Amino acid sequence: MAKASPKRYLVIVESPTKASKIASYLGPGYVVESSRGHVRDLPTSASDIPAKYKAEKWARTGVNIDRDFEPLYVVPTEKKATIRSLKEKLKDADELLLATDGDREGEAIAWHLLQELKPSVPAKRMVFHEITPQAITEAVSNPRDLDADLVDAQETRRILDRLYGYEVSPVLWKKVMPRLSAGRVQSVATRLIVDRERERMRFTTAAYWDLTATLTAEGDTTEFPARLTEVAGRKIAQGRDFTADGVVAGNALVLDETTATGLAEQLKAGRFVTSSVEARPYTRRPYAPFRTTTLQQEAGRKLGFTAQRTMSVAQSLYEGGWITYMRTDSVTLSDQAIRAARSQVSDLYGPAYLPEKPRIYTSKVKNAQEAHEAIRPAGDVFRTPAQSGLSGDERKLYELIWMRTIASQMADAKGEQVSIQIAATTARPVTVEGTDATECRLTASGRTVTFPGFLKAYVESHDDPTEAGDDAQTRLPALSTGQNLDPVDVAAAGHETRPPARYTEPSLVAKLEELEIGRPSTYASIIRTITARDYVFKKGSALVPTWLAFAVTRLLEEQFPQLVDYAFTATMEEDLDEIARGDAKRLDILNTFYFGAGDSQGLHKLVNELGEIDPRVLSSFPIADSGITVRVGKYGTYVEDAEGRRANVPADLPPDELTADHARELLDTPVAQDREIGVAPDTGYPIVVKSGRFGPYVTEVLPEGAPKGVKPRTGSLFSSMQPETVTLDDALRLLSLPRTVGHDAEGVAITAQNGPYGPYLKKGTDSRPLPDEESIFTVTLEEAEAIYAAPKQRRRAAAAAPLRELGADSATGSPIVVKSGRFGPYVTDGTTNATLRKTDAPETITKERAEELLAEKRAKPPTTRSSSRTTKSKTTGRTTKKKA
Repeated sequence: MAKASPKRYLVIVESPTKASKIASYLGPGYVVESSRGHVRDLPTSASDIPAKYKAEKWARTGVNIDRDFEPLYVVPTEKKATIRSLKEKLKDADELLLATDGDREGEAIAWHLLQELKPSVPAKRMVFHEITPQAITEAVSNPRDLDADLVDAQETRRILDRLYGYEVSPVLWKKVMPRLSAGRVQSVATRLIVDRERERMRFTTAAYWDLTATLTAEGDTTEFPARLTEVAGRKIAQGRDFTADGVVAGNALVLDETTATGLAEQLKAGRFVTSSVEARPYTRRPYAPFRTTTLQQEAGRKLGFTAQRTMSVAQSLYEGGWITYMRTDSVTLSDQAIRAARSQVSDLYGPAYLPEKPRIYTSKVKNAQEAHEAIRPAGDVFRTPAQSGLSGDERKLYELIWMRTIASQMADAKGEQVSIQIAATTARPVTVEGTDATECRLTASGRTVTFPGFLKAYVESHDDPTEAGDDAQTRLPALSTGQNLDPVDVAAAGHETRPPARYTEPSLVAKLEELEIGRPSTYASIIRTITARDYVFKKGSALVPTWLAFAVTRLLEEQFPQLVDYAFTATMEEDLDEIARGDAKRLDILNTFYFGAGDSQGLHKLVNELGEIDPRVLSSFPIADSGITVRVGKYGTYVEDAEGRRANVPADLPPDELTADHARELLDTPVAQDREIGVAPDTGYPIVVKSGRFGPYVTEVLPEGAPKGVKPRTGSLFSSMQPETVTLDDALRLLSLPRTVGHDAEGVAITAQNGPYGPYLKKGTDSRPLPDEESIFTVTLEEAEAIYAAPKQRRRAAAAAPLRELGADSATGSPIVVKSGRFGPYVTDGTTNATLRKTDAPETITKERAEELLAEKRAKPPTTRSSSRTTKSKTTGRTTKKKA
């Protein structure tokens, strides 16, 4: 009897890296392939829409609202080869295992694969949360069916986002500026940043003084500080006692410089006696293991990583089998992880640091999926960072995750907090608000750590760098009530109240999570989007809104208040979670969002019943009774006074720094202003002269309805031209470049053009310099052929000296330098080059910002050339109707 052949499996994951790792754990009979991410999506351009749907009104959005919001899915051209390859592999398989990620996106990818591959063999979901031999073996042995609820939740989110973006964005194009975008979560995140800047702009700074005494006890030379808290029975005002208007709340006493220095002088010769000493023990429990948002926050604070950089490195660690799945809102640890962590605590720190019972964590995040695990080192035995062999960013992030996980299973930290109240009498009375005062009260606070516990392994950072860490200690001498103290010094100090700090990436992530807006897995892409759209730029680590963001947010608040309401956006997130749990129907949620219900207006009505919108008023922001107005124009932001004078606003100037005085300075010394010089006769597009980072240039301004993919023609001004005097004819000549001079005997075109190093001829890959810029328009074919007939002069230019040296890269150890290149200034570590953004200046860029740019460049996949063979047809493929 013939022996039965072994069963053959086709396993499909998202990434090639993960495919290689998993294939190494599975034996013969398993073929592991990659889908390389999503294989289908809604159409993104008119060319994506199949011919039979092009005439449909709904085809633009790809969502047929009249048929229960049925989406039109298409396979992008670049994914068709992947689908064909997977179909070929499937022919030899007896079973299909869809091993995409275990979240909504992964479930949706699995469903789309199922719809496209249409397998005739059994198909199951293979789910795992870490890539280890044990986890993969267990996943293969316990496949499950596709979760239709997770697929519905992802599809509903995709449709909501598509309708929001495609319905609201055109309003921005018409009333603010072409090619802007609005998004269900990105617009709310932008509003948060704008609201914070508004708070800063409204803020009134207040001045106040306080004083600190440096004291010693009789018979003890230990010096300790004590802060003045009361004078004549009245509390001394601190920064927290002032409102945003600069007014002190309550009856707190605001000391001015004269009073504060007078008190300091009289207290130096005064008498100090302890009036009470209170000591109490304290206990600090460990922090929970990382979930996505806390990892992003801590990597930002401790390592200076952006959210995107954190997730990119975490993805690499996950696919390499080093950590568990990095998109999770759970803080739960599996039994095997707890055992591994406790074993390592005992080995590394000793039994005193190991609590009697394992610590069990449950998430406080609403709708957390406890079936997932926290982010931790993979496996049932944790590899220490030293054992890992990792380097650079991967080593740093792995060490952070490893330390946090180990610390979560360690003993509590214990210590003692001491508070000492001190009565003081001045040598002579001091006049305070018209009254003589002699009696003062001071407070000294101390904290000691008697047993570090988990703090031995990990101390969490804070968004405010001035805030003391959990391991900080302030030691006080042993004191008793009624004990005399000697003043070593008494010093007065002046302070000013500070406006609320701008959001950083870590603090914005924390705020979005607090408001329950978006999902942890999307925060990195949200921040990347609002930065790329020029709604936000970075100043150091702070996220600063542009004036364009102010104009867009104002329009959304006035015309679509519900769509940028924090509570409404959070409710929508809850609705999606209910669909994922099977507690709500996709059609109910979509109908309510689009058509409205009760007092809630739907998107359709909001878009189609817009009130009056005056674009000029919308984009105008008066500066505090100065007669000067900030305006967001088609060609950029500028200030304008009552006399009609205008001046451009620097792109890197934060809105709260554009005061009336600053605006007047800009108006008195204006930079060459963007101006429209005419219309291109061949395209009808306006032509504008602008001042760019690399010099003045002319460019076309595309209208809101310009076809996707069309780019404006652009040309740098010749050295003989000035922005103030360049004419339309000059601009048209520049935009006509490169100029075809003719063809040589073999039919190869010779062109004349202008480049970063001056005018030149180009024939194939052979370039030759021209004597001057005007030669671009006057050189003849005969003259060009003569230039090419002459021997090519090869002069090796000396390497340009670095503009600045920033120090060693934390990731590679190589020195980072700022250089000037043909495309502008850039930073490099000798291997990776990253161009500076328009808000980065070579003179002021920091090492941390340079490392961020280099890390983002390294994280980008290498550019691949698309096949010359293209096809315009798209595949729909929504053949299975899921439940509504």
